[in-house]
Amino acid sequence: MGDSEIGTESDEDLWAAASEDLQKQKEMLRDAATGKPVAAATPVMEAPPAPAPVAHAPAPATGHASELKRILDIQLQVTVELGHTKMLINDLLQLGQGSVIELTKLVGEPLDVLVNNKAVAKAEVVVVNEKFGIRITEVLSPQERIETLG
Repeated sequence: MGDSEIGTESDEDLWAAASEDLQKQKEMLRDAATGKPVAAATPVMEAPPAPAPVAHAPAPATGHASELKRILDIQLQVTVELGHTKMLINDLLQLGQGSVIELTKLVGEPLDVLVNNKAVAKAEVVVVNEKFGIRITEVLSPQERIETLG
């Protein structure tokens, strides 16, 4: 077995378990949002209680803790939408340096924060060390986030 094949099967199992857990959470949120009674759920991946502090380096994480760490290390695409508009192809072809495109958002209106193209929060623009940033002003409720899933 080559180096590229090491851990492939366990990664597939991990992704399957994470996908199953995510699906269960979506169903629970949908049930809660619609007022259906929510059955007690047992998490697929649960972190064990933290061990007592030791003077030497801790042993490598195993079992659920390492699976949870892998999930927490997954990168997600975060986008802040300033606004949007629709254009004709002809107008798009006419764009040049200095062109101005009018967007739907008004000045001072909250910006949409999207994670993997799904709305999760509202924010406002801030400047941090001469760079743009955002300050979260509102996190969408679970029901609103489910509605964005379609």
